[in-house]
Amino acid sequence: MSDRVFILGAGRAGRGLARALRASGVTVLGLHGRTAEAGYPAVTAGAIPGVLGEAGVVLVAVRDAQLESALRELLAAGLAPGAVVLHVSGSAPDALLAPVRAAGHPSGTFHPLLPLSSAAEAPRLLHGAWIGVDGDLAARETARRLAAVIGARTLEIPDGEKARYHAAAVFASNFPIVLAEIAAGLLIDAGVPGGEAREAVQGLLAAAALNLRGRAPAEVLTGPVARGDVGTVQAHLAALTGDARAIYVTLARAAVDLAGDAGASPDALARIRALLA
Repeated sequence: MSDRVFILGAGRAGRGLARALRASGVTVLGLHGRTAEAGYPAVTAGAIPGVLGEAGVVLVAVRDAQLESALRELLAAGLAPGAVVLHVSGSAPDALLAPVRAAGHPSGTFHPLLPLSSAAEAPRLLHGAWIGVDGDLAARETARRLAAVIGARTLEIPDGEKARYHAAAVFASNFPIVLAEIAAGLLIDAGVPGGEAREAVQGLLAAAALNLRGRAPAEVLTGPVARGDVGTVQAHLAALTGDARAIYVTLARAAVDLAGDAGASPDALARIRALLA
């Protein structure tokens, strides 16, 4: 891998990508953030160092609200001619990159589809993960090359569909955490101690994700809707109130469609649909 990479942004994503790239043999010329820190990887702060001008690829790993100013800062600091600029945001509009392209730099998206909560674990987590890419042809080629070297796979973000793409990522990555807390809250309301409730729910969530890996959702869907168990769904609806009930109804309706694909009794599913209406 001949790319020489500079990373702007030393949060969890920036640090994690720096570790993963270095572990895969990529030359990471610098990791620049708000506060200088020694260690691995070392972080510089203040004015962007001159080594930026030696980088063929710049990864911008700042928060979405800071992206526009970060891109201006890069242009002012002096990028190498033709350097490729990739940002890690899954939701930033492509129009933000117009000044970078106008300055002669291919640009696009390199969005890891996983939560990078630990820089130390990033090399392992990114191996086999998916990276969303878009942008100029040269930017997409560079993004695919970087992904391959860290063992990740890429998917093309369809033109004009970034908001829908990112919403999908939120559904898969963020909302299960919210659902887990709602489920734990229901157990706690029922009298289960908080620590036990959360551990039990985490175990269920982990097992469900493991069951889904590599299989069709209709194959692994379990529970009363999948069984066509009208009585249990009715009991759930009677026990739930407020937001928890509304969320249950919305998700159960989607589960009815999956259960139909899995061959559940049409009569039972019709009765469940009526309950959820």
